[in-house]
Amino acid sequence: MSRLPRVVDTNVPVAADGRAGARPECVLACVAAIRDLRWKGQLVVDDGWLIIGEYRNNLAASGQPGIGSAFLKWVLTNHLNPSVCTRVRITRKRSVAEDYDEFPDDPDLAAFDPADRKFVAVAAAHPERPPILQAVDTKWWGWKDALARNGVEVLFLCPDEIEERYRHARV
Repeated sequence: MSRLPRVVDTNVPVAADGRAGARPECVLACVAAIRDLRWKGQLVVDDGWLIIGEYRNNLAASGQPGIGSAFLKWVLTNHLNPSVCTRVRITRKRSVAEDYDEFPDDPDLAAFDPADRKFVAVAAAHPERPPILQAVDTKWWGWKDALARNGVEVLFLCPDEIEERYRHARV
């Protein structure tokens, strides 16, 4: 059985640790997604440690106190194990520090958060174009259609909550 590749936005393990202000059902969905990934999936990251570096800045490498930090410890232990982690090369554009050749060239994505472009670039660079797991970062909800048009799928683990947060943020 082959493992399903996934890109994991940092807010998923942060929400799993109960630190994203997410509702309890969303926290549980994030915990379940991380457990599924660890047992049945394959994490996809960049080979330059941009994503892992962001995980390290937001989670505890000791693996404590929650499932999100345990996820980081698992990543640090397994990032070189090709059966559970795939590393892909992404190329930074010379003109902008947080932009990548692999990021879709679409005017509807021009305002996409530079700090999150690495996740999209990694998904686009992988031959299977794996989905990006997303918890409660509302910005992604507004770009979901443009991303989908460009072959980038976002799996919203808490769709009702993120849609509600997105609507309230735009008011």
